[in-house]
Amino acid sequence: MTDKEADRLLVVDDDPRIAQMLIRYFEDNGFKVTAVGNGAAMRNELSRNRFSAVFLDLVLPKGESGLELLRELRNTSDVPVLMLTGQDDVTDKVVGLEVGADDYIAKPFHLRELLARLRTVLRRRTANEPTGRRELDGNGSFSFDGWRLDLSRRRLTSPSGSDVSLTTGEFDMLVVFVKNHGRVLSRDTLMELTRSRSLEAFDRAIDAQIVRLRKKIEPDPKDPTLIQSVRGVGYVFTGRLD
Repeated sequence: MTDKEADRLLVVDDDPRIAQMLIRYFEDNGFKVTAVGNGAAMRNELSRNRFSAVFLDLVLPKGESGLELLRELRNTSDVPVLMLTGQDDVTDKVVGLEVGADDYIAKPFHLRELLARLRTVLRRRTANEPTGRRELDGNGSFSFDGWRLDLSRRRLTSPSGSDVSLTTGEFDMLVVFVKNHGRVLSRDTLMELTRSRSLEAFDRAIDAQIVRLRKKIEPDPKDPTLIQSVRGVGYVFTGRLD
């Protein structure tokens, strides 16, 4: 991805005033911005261009739901998504973050705060990118110890060829571990990279999620060989990348 591509944002909002405000502000801050007003136009832009991040309104015209568009997007793309909403409903916020939003911002918002939160999301995504491109195959998947982790389809396949069901949180956690192979990750880092901090997660929530993940991928969850604990620090993924 070139620098020019890396600075491109997609705004999906049917309010032309908000769209124009975001275009002016973010272009003044060095980004290239494309704005569309519905899901069909969003799909068209995403099929033709690469974006660094998407601002997605929760409520769109003709009954379109931003959450449904986010679910659809997460089946094909890992692009960062910041949800914009005129509603400050905790349930919608939790659902959006669980579905895969990287942040959730209520209207009216301050543009400087929006820029700061976008930069935080982009820094987090950069930190979460694999350090060695050889680890990611041409189909957008990782392989480790016979397992196959398909990022585009958000699917985990066991060495025997069967699909293993993971929650959104478990999948995101495993992706973070595999992308940071061999790196010791603290609980704070895991909360940041998996977006769990937005849900006000606690250390014990991270530990519980890792326990559940180990039960699904470890030959012996009581004696883990893929996700190992580092006393007083956190966890490290030690699986063999194929």
